[in-house]
Amino acid sequence: MSSEKALGSALSHWLSFNSWWLLLPFIMLLVVAAFIVAFVLLLYMISPLISPKPLKLNGAHVVVTGGSSGIGKCIAMECYKHGAFITLVARDEVVLCISVDVSKDYSQVESVIKQAQEKLGPVDMLVNCAGTSISGKFEEVEVDRFKKMMEVNYLGSVYPTRAVITTMKERRMGRIMFVSSQGGQIGLFGYTAYSPSKFALRGLAEALQMEMKPYNIYVTVAYPPDTDTPGFAEENKNKPLETRLISETSGVCQPEQVAKIAVKDAVQGNFTSSFGPDGYMLSALTCGMSPVTSITEGLQQIVTMGLFRTIALFYLGSFDSIVRRCMIQREQSKAADKRE
Repeated sequence: MSSEKALGSALSHWLSFNSWWLLLPFIMLLVVAAFIVAFVLLLYMISPLISPKPLKLNGAHVVVTGGSSGIGKCIAMECYKHGAFITLVARDEVVLCISVDVSKDYSQVESVIKQAQEKLGPVDMLVNCAGTSISGKFEEVEVDRFKKMMEVNYLGSVYPTRAVITTMKERRMGRIMFVSSQGGQIGLFGYTAYSPSKFALRGLAEALQMEMKPYNIYVTVAYPPDTDTPGFAEENKNKPLETRLISETSGVCQPEQVAKIAVKDAVQGNFTSSFGPDGYMLSALTCGMSPVTSITEGLQQIVTMGLFRTIALFYLGSFDSIVRRCMIQREQSKAADKRE
């Protein structure tokens, strides 16, 4: 009996020892998970210390280009609600507006900004919203239209920014917003003239942010989706079928909603301003080496990248399917016309 007890005791010790080794991976996993959670919480707590100090709009001088209608007008109204003094720079004459084409002559733009600063003080925030859009197949778009897109959508943002940046650096404060588009994050059928001009704003903004950050000046790039504006209505009149069908896969935003989010992100000093689930996914997928203004923002991009890339592949596949279907329908229509 004593030998059986000894054997039983030894077996019990052996099982308990091996059970502990079997549980060891799970214990290690729990420790790692706890460490990650604690690390993320710590980063979340110290993130406000690293993020830019929000700009106070009350009493600030905000200049909005392209502010006579659409998103620009709504951004001006949103800033006004928060107590800002507003200067609108647009081609169309409106109340409290200085009329100038920001894409034509830098000296004129510089003169206009100087006039605005003499009346309302130094510019605290510049919103570059002047822009236009055309859509069409690459070979059907007139060559001059490519040049026009770059002049209005790119140089029309370069000139006003150039005019305010010296004063902002002297004061060591300021915000600059570039209103791009989701067409500036992904190139789609029909936007061979439009998308490059909006992509260019991203490159400008990234380089400018690196130069301006030591001066406490922060740059924001807004990527609104299709938005219910006069410009969008005009674009839809001649939009190719493929482009229209792709656009219809996502909804149309209201300009007031876009303005509210864009102003909030600019005030916070966020580099990227996105809108809705599609916009958030696109911004995470296309973040590349763009600046981040908080640690939590960077962590979110890292965590969501794989999932969003998988979803994006399905989106791209559906877009390619739309283009193929339209091409087949056109070929079938041409064949039917020939038989008749």
